[in-house]
Amino acid sequence: MGQAAGMFRRPIRVIPKNRGMKVEEKKYEIKDIGLAPSGHEKIEWVRHNMPLLSGLEEEFRETKPFEGVKISLSVHLEAKTAYLCLVLAAGGAQMYVTGSNVLSTQDDVAAALVEDGLSVFALHGATEEEYSRHIEMTLSQKPNIIIDDGGDLVGMLHTKRPDLAEEVWGGCEETTTGVIRLHAMDKQGVLRFPMVAVNDAKCKHLFDNRYGTGQSVWDSIMRNTNLIVASKTVVVVGYGWCSRGIAMRADALGANVIVTEVDPVKAIEARMDGYQVMTMKQAAPQGDFFVTATGCKKTITVEDMLLMKDRAILSNAGHFNCEIDMEGLEKAAVAKKETRRNIMGYQLENGKWVNVIAEGRLVNIAAADGHPAEIMDMSFAVQALSALYVLRHHGELGNHVINVSDEIDDLVARRKLAAWGTQIDTLTDEQKKYLESWEL
Repeated sequence: MGQAAGMFRRPIRVIPKNRGMKVEEKKYEIKDIGLAPSGHEKIEWVRHNMPLLSGLEEEFRETKPFEGVKISLSVHLEAKTAYLCLVLAAGGAQMYVTGSNVLSTQDDVAAALVEDGLSVFALHGATEEEYSRHIEMTLSQKPNIIIDDGGDLVGMLHTKRPDLAEEVWGGCEETTTGVIRLHAMDKQGVLRFPMVAVNDAKCKHLFDNRYGTGQSVWDSIMRNTNLIVASKTVVVVGYGWCSRGIAMRADALGANVIVTEVDPVKAIEARMDGYQVMTMKQAAPQGDFFVTATGCKKTITVEDMLLMKDRAILSNAGHFNCEIDMEGLEKAAVAKKETRRNIMGYQLENGKWVNVIAEGRLVNIAAADGHPAEIMDMSFAVQALSALYVLRHHGELGNHVINVSDEIDDLVARRKLAAWGTQIDTLTDEQKKYLESWEL
């Protein structure tokens, strides 16, 4: 596993601005430190199923590439994320951690990280005020590197607390929604530091977004509803990589799949993948399950809900809980009751009920355990190596959205294959010359 250090080693040593300064004693705000034993068990389980991160942990422990570097991280705070934090800490990083969704934080995992010496500010079910305060506390030590999931760290550093961005060299963004926000900031020329679009790496979105989301979304829907998917009609809103995984797994479970889209090219792809394509108004009366994954707002409106079958089930697999118009639904409902754990039922003016899983928040992590460990192993290996890239190269990068290098993608892919014991062919010198030549 020694390739990464060599690949990113620079002849000029990077000296963190905070080195030699007295760092304030670690603090935390969690539910209960007594929950830590359960959290340690969860982390130990994923450690044994994340060979790429395990290799990086061993390597970082030896080389200490992040010695004295302050990293602020806001990602869904469960066992796999916790292990990423511990890997970076093994490399010498001073870690300041919070969650990126109030329902995805696991209090026992947060407690375990505190026992391991990290600064953690997160509570399951936190209020909006608490969530915002935790974001601010995570940034309070003026980080050198940030690792974001959805853009809340970046947002605070550009709005409420720009003073905390003074020592930021750059960062990494985990998810589609966050990358969309970053590109908007970049286009407007307001981005204050470089951000690596980890979501766009091949070893992230091709596997995490598709296979990870596909499996974890249906794991959550099935465990929370205890209903069969076979024979049902599933409406998938959008047809990006996450939606492809959701549609693919629904199809494999025996569902009739309908896709709604605004992009004509993606609509054609959905048709050619074997799914029906139509407008939401056409799909609404047919669906039994609805899953959104677009990164946009109000993709399912109250008007759409009024067209749905009685007891239709709605869920969201996008980062923010704005894809289903929950605000409009709360106002329009004439009655409301919890119909099952993690499911809220709303009666509309026409007498029909719609059921919403996890308040319309990210269904696979707010109401389940998120992506499989092996999938997040790849994504978080890209995260760790991208953070190392920012450390080594930040002086050369402009304040823009930066793509993950092909070198990192290739390294992660090869290590994944090696973990499986899978070998592949290599090009001969003759083949390389042929591919690089324009002459036949």
